[in-house]
Amino acid sequence: MKIGFFTFGGGYAMLSVIEDNCVEKKKWITHDDMMNVTVIAESTPGPIAINCATFVGYRQAGILGSIMATAGIVVPSFLVILLISGLLDNFLEIKVVKSAFFGIKCAVGVLIVSAAVSMIKNMKKKPFPIAVLIVSALAMLAIDIFSLGFSAITIIIAAAFLGFAVFAVKWKKQENR
Repeated sequence: MKIGFFTFGGGYAMLSVIEDNCVEKKKWITHDDMMNVTVIAESTPGPIAINCATFVGYRQAGILGSIMATAGIVVPSFLVILLISGLLDNFLEIKVVKSAFFGIKCAVGVLIVSAAVSMIKNMKKKPFPIAVLIVSALAMLAIDIFSLGFSAITIIIAAAFLGFAVFAVKWKKQENR
């Protein structure tokens, strides 16, 4: 999401909160589930936090659980934004608000790194996933540093196709045995 010159990580910051609550504290899903839902949420439309909440809600209470978990993520933010937009036209021009959003932007970055480190720690240490991780991270850095004209989603899609191709080759080799 881009507001003025501020760019926010959207649901990425929620990943560490979701993981802490759903995996560590409540034990609703496993670390592997969290990694899988993050990958699925990255590749499906909509904010990651909403997709993760929907998955966890479904795991816990089926369709009704997914609806309630999604509403629990969406409604509070919607109401706050509705209230703010109704009260203040030039909200982001206020110096205190600009400073607060700058601080929030830094905090979001730290939460994203925290979620990534946690996922890397729990990742199976095999050569292919590590190589994909390193190449993807370097590619995203290059996109950011050199302001290249394509989205990081391109990297995600390429990694998905590469993973599928490797899986298909391994499956074909096992089938031939």
